[in-house]
Amino acid sequence: MLEKPQLRLTLFTDYICPFCYIGDLRLQRLQKDFDVLINFRFIEIHPDTPQQGTTVDSLDYSHEQWQGMMDGLVEMAQDEGITLAPVNLLANSHRALLLAEAVKKEGREIFYKFNQTLYEQYFLEGKNIGDDEVLRNIAQVSGVSDEVIDTAWSNPEYEKTLQMNMSMAVKAGVTGTPTFFIGQQRLTGAVSTSKLRQAAEATIKDKNSQGSH
Repeated sequence: MLEKPQLRLTLFTDYICPFCYIGDLRLQRLQKDFDVLINFRFIEIHPDTPQQGTTVDSLDYSHEQWQGMMDGLVEMAQDEGITLAPVNLLANSHRALLLAEAVKKEGREIFYKFNQTLYEQYFLEGKNIGDDEVLRNIAQVSGVSDEVIDTAWSNPEYEKTLQMNMSMAVKAGVTGTPTFFIGQQRLTGAVSTSKLRQAAEATIKDKNSQGSH
């Protein structure tokens, strides 16, 4: 069997962003043809959200804007074979992002299980991912140890990582989530799988041509 070409990319993302969930599912489709290595850069897009969460009415969208976004989101979700729960709660994602940074150290398999389960619990089950017990349960079923969970919320290293991620996002001119950096290309929003694939193929082609010089 031929080895899949290795594709490295950077992704700026937040777990409360439904378009990030769609983007995540579309990236998974690339795994069929590429060995995709994602540098997850978690950034908190609504840091002012109270710890207990709030209603989506608090977001600065008109009814028409919000409905248009939701209609587009439902259509994208159907394309990916998932049914989203009604988006009513805007969770505070800070504790989830700290935990995700810590779970990275548990290895690729556990991290991807955690990543997928967290998205599913929020967007398919409607759970509040700002709640510590909800997060602890997600982590535990994903194979994360209690020690890693507790360290995520007590070690200042992870707060510094989130701050660094935000600084990098600002420096890179990131204006929304998800934002993908694939080779020389920047793709913002829940772009189609075909656009992600085109960017991947172009990056591999560039890498191969540089390697042959």
